[in-house]
Amino acid sequence: MPHEGLLDPQGKTVLNNLKHLHLSDVSDVRIGRHVSMQFEAANAEEAKEKVETACQKLLANLIVETYRYEIKEG
Repeated sequence: MPHEGLLDPQGKTVLNNLKHLHLSDVSDVRIGRHVSMQFEAANAEEAKEKVETACQKLLANLIVETYRYEIKEG
């Protein structure tokens, strides 16, 4: 997701157009992306390390984005 203080042009466009759907009570919209990964890990800590590495070194642009993740045992 874009950092809170940064302009989100897609979010603003959606927010401005929600009034056409009679949804004028919406006060903010932020647009981001969703990534799903499947992999094997020996334990939850190893899974967390793998996800952190992927996010910090490849998936997220830490200058303008934040990230969060959820690890599910499959």
